Amino acid sequence: MRTRPTLSWTSADAPLPRTSGLDELTDVVARGGVAVLSGAGLSTESGIPDYRGESGSLRRHTPMTYDEFVTSAEGRQRYWARSHLGWRTIARADPNDGHRAVTALSDGGYVDSVITQNVDGLHQAVGTDAVELHGSLDRVICLGCRRTSPRAELDRRLRAANPGFAGAATRINPDGDVELPADVVRGFRTVPCEACDGVLKPDVVFFGENVPRPRVEQCYRLVDAAAALLVLGSSLTVMSGLRFVRHAAAAGKPVVIVNRGETRGDRYASVRVDRPLGDALTELVGRLGRGCDRSA
Repeated sequence: MRTRPTLSWTSADAPLPRTSGLDELTDVVARGGVAVLSGAGLSTESGIPDYRGESGSLRRHTPMTYDEFVTSAEGRQRYWARSHLGWRTIARADPNDGHRAVTALSDGGYVDSVITQNVDGLHQAVGTDAVELHGSLDRVICLGCRRTSPRAELDRRLRAANPGFAGAATRINPDGDVELPADVVRGFRTVPCEACDGVLKPDVVFFGENVPRPRVEQCYRLVDAAAALLVLGSSLTVMSGLRFVRHAAAAGKPVVIVNRGETRGDRYASVRVDRPLGDALTELVGRLGRGCDRSA
C-alpha cells in the first residue's frame, strides 16, 4: 500500500470532546495488553519538532517525497546536504520523560508492543523494543543492490567528500532535514553505494513511498494480539498509522489517544486526552504504582 503524501488534514466535523484527566486512560492501561502507536509529538520534548503541531515544520517546510528523491539528482543533492547536518542533531537527541514512561509501562507488563512512526531511534535508546513503521535515520539503503549500512559510515564518507562544507543548520525538521541556502547546497557532493555505485537513500519511508508489506503485516498482528491501542503524539494524518486505529476500532478494541489537539482518528477513540506527553505519561506511571510493576 502506497502512503499518500498527505501534508495536511482538516476535520469537516465539530471537534469531539477531549479531556485532560487520566482516569479513563488509567483504567484501560491498568488492564494490560496494550499496543502503543507513537508519533512525532512524543519526541518534541527531546527537541525534535513534529510536522503538524502548533509549531509544526509543515507550516514552513515541505518534506522530501519519494518520487522527487528517486527521479531528481538535484533533489537528492539538496536532501543529503541538508540531512548531513540535520542527522547529527537527531543523533544527539536524548529520550524524554514520555519515552521513559513507555519503557516503564512495558517493563511493568502493561504495554505488550510498541509501533513507532518516528525515525529518531529514541524509543530504542531508552530500552524499548519498538517496530519502526517508517524506518530509521540510523540506517542507509542502496536503491540498486538493497544493501543496508550504518548512517555513521555514510557520515564519514560525506565528510571526506566535502571537507570544506561549512553549512550551519538553522532549523531541524522531524525527518532530519534542515534549512540551508541554495548556494551552500549546490556545492555539496553526494556519494554512491560502495558495493554497486547505486543511489543511497536513508532507510526511512518518505512521503509517497510504500511501507514494506511485511512490516505492515507485523503491525497488524501486534494490534490483533492487543487488548487496547494507545496512540501517543500522532495526528494520524497519514494512512500508514491511521489504518491501525481503524483496525483496532473495527475489532471492538478500546482506542485511547493522547495528543495535543485534534487527530484524524478522534472518531475511532473512546478516550481523547489533550495533554503534553511527558507530563501525562509520567502521571500515568505514577498512578499505576512505583516501578510500574503489575505483579507488585
